[in-house]
Amino acid sequence: MKAIIKDSFILFAITIISGFLLGWVYDITKEPIEKQKQIAKEKACSVVFEDAGGFDTVDLASFTGKTSFAGGDVEEVLAARGSAGEQLGYVITVTSHEGYGGDITFMVGIRNDGTVNAISFTSISETAGLGMKAKNDEFKTQFNGKNVSAFVYTKQGAAAENEIDAISAATITTSAVTGGVNGALAFFHDNLATGGVVNE
Repeated sequence: MKAIIKDSFILFAITIISGFLLGWVYDITKEPIEKQKQIAKEKACSVVFEDAGGFDTVDLASFTGKTSFAGGDVEEVLAARGSAGEQLGYVITVTSHEGYGGDITFMVGIRNDGTVNAISFTSISETAGLGMKAKNDEFKTQFNGKNVSAFVYTKQGAAAENEIDAISAATITTSAVTGGVNGALAFFHDNLATGGVVNE
């Protein structure tokens, strides 16, 4: 009986000490992790809106339009400002839940007239050599400078302004990213558009 009590006490002490150590490590690493996330966010913003002088957070709760789209969600909206404070457009962060390897989160820069500046990934864990090719310029720059209401992907070679060449053997990733960009565009047109002309 004494042995059982002794073992239970030892196990209890180990549990308490382990919990304390885990909490201590969490407190130490929390700030550096958050700082790295902020640095990654700022870098992604500068990629999708190179000419912006700063970014202001826009309250998602102020919008009446949906903040979700087929297979994903709008996570955050930032207003992109020029060096003189003028409105240039928006950076919309979206998460697609339909990636092959899980959620894919990225930013979409959209100018006031609805033109997509660029996209930049903040979280992606697709298959190496296949879906991870979404991070390559060859794929992601296909969205740049396009002013369309929505994109479609094709395996036959893009022939129209709104067509995106699919990543070979990674249709699921292609679909997830294209759907995310379309989600950002839909949110923009429902909530943020200022009457710019959209070309099909």
